[in-house]
Amino acid sequence: MAKYFNTEGSCNPKEHYMVKLDDRLERIKRLLVDRKKYFVINLGHHYGKTTTLRGLEEYLKDDYIVLSLDFQQLGTEDFADESTFSRAFTDVLLRTFRINGFSGTEEMLKPLSELIEEGDIGLKDLFVRLSNVCMNSARPIVLMIDEVDSASNNQVFVDFWAQLRSYYLYRERTPIFHSVILAGVYDFKNLKLKLRPESEQQYNSPWNIAAKFKIDMCFSSDQIKEMLEEYEADYHAEMNIETVAEEIYNYTSGYPVLVSSICKYIDEDILGADDTKTLANAWSKDGIERAVKQILIDNIPLFESMIRHLNEYPEMKKMFQAILFQGSEFSYSPDTKEISLACMFGYAVNVEGKVRIANRIFETRLYNYFLSEEELSSIMGKMAQRDKSYFIHDGCLDMDMTLKKFVAYFTEIYGDNDAKFIEDYGRKFFLLYLKPIINGVGNYYIEAQTRDARRTDVIVDYLGELFIVELKIWHGNEYNERGEKQLTDYLEYYHEDKGYMISFNFNKNKKIGVNEIRLGNKTIVEAVV
Repeated sequence: MAKYFNTEGSCNPKEHYMVKLDDRLERIKRLLVDRKKYFVINLGHHYGKTTTLRGLEEYLKDDYIVLSLDFQQLGTEDFADESTFSRAFTDVLLRTFRINGFSGTEEMLKPLSELIEEGDIGLKDLFVRLSNVCMNSARPIVLMIDEVDSASNNQVFVDFWAQLRSYYLYRERTPIFHSVILAGVYDFKNLKLKLRPESEQQYNSPWNIAAKFKIDMCFSSDQIKEMLEEYEADYHAEMNIETVAEEIYNYTSGYPVLVSSICKYIDEDILGADDTKTLANAWSKDGIERAVKQILIDNIPLFESMIRHLNEYPEMKKMFQAILFQGSEFSYSPDTKEISLACMFGYAVNVEGKVRIANRIFETRLYNYFLSEEELSSIMGKMAQRDKSYFIHDGCLDMDMTLKKFVAYFTEIYGDNDAKFIEDYGRKFFLLYLKPIINGVGNYYIEAQTRDARRTDVIVDYLGELFIVELKIWHGNEYNERGEKQLTDYLEYYHEDKGYMISFNFNKNKKIGVNEIRLGNKTIVEAVV
């Protein structure tokens, strides 16, 4: 069977094109497992946790007996009480031993086999027998449990980890697992937050012995490049591998499922389309752009989880809206609930002490979602939809006319509002105006490096034509001239000769309208509102 790009479930290097995990697995073994650490891999959905666990199971098998469990194998009824859970857990553990065919373990496992046949048993009985198994094992036993938070709404779950913690603390006298690896979305300190967000006692940590998991699970552009080299060797696509890898990384920041999704769309959907005749054309910046456009409108589980979490945690939603539309900055603090949650889910990251949205695709999806909530009721959106034919000529976007109409409508509808209103919502109104015009054909994204309370750069791609639009708050002539210089530098970077600037100006003597400015060999169309 030919290999393919996989986005459903874990990846297998024999079946799927995937990033090589050797370096990651070596570091986990050397820094954590060999040092007898108990640790948690808590990351967002589709982050490659299960794929990593399966790779790690194979990587450790020469030195350890590895028991790999999935808590989704247990039903809700299995957590009814200590006795029921102890039997269910033991049954899964024994089946794992037998499936893996560990030789010479039958006698060692006898205490566990007998436990299932006994009457009323508890966690204490279970752990006494687990300790005996670990003591009599020829090799150290590593326990791995995936989807560990899927059953965390049960008290017996918390009691189980409390027992394990106790054995960990005294394992020199009472043997227990050499290393324990747990994987799930929620950090243990947030278990009760997940279950009872209205409760005053939201945090519970029976797992404060856990070592910090510091291994970066995102892919680097070099790792993406290695994966594409394998594809290239099979199909001779004649792609510029380094350029394609870097462009995929620019959109995804290495978020595993997004990397695979882009590659999957190119390989299965874009390749073979009427206007894509060759592999080289598909595996290009244009092909990546088209794949991203499709991903942004698909109802994939990752985005469904994101929207659900935004609705479950409104303060996190407000934080993202403030970052995106007002250019607000939030200092990274793991003790702040909405920041901790956003990073735990994988939607945000800590960059030099500031909260940043994790990647460009997440950012654009969030923009689209927030704008869609207001699009139907937005007067600006209705105006843009009505006048769309003015802006598109022979398949080309007329950005000059777009800015002229925006200035006229914005001044008419919102011109009497105070400076604070315009500063907070001006950029949102432009995006509400722009979105219906390019919807379904063009793409846009916000350049994160330039987004702050004073300035935002919007990059618009319409059928391969690039438009750089700077949105800025007026802070005097000197700041304005500096902004013009920054925009010309940005145009130079993108090899463009023409750029656009929208100035939200609160000066009473401002001259509203659109005019052209020549700076060297660059043209800037400035719109003042």
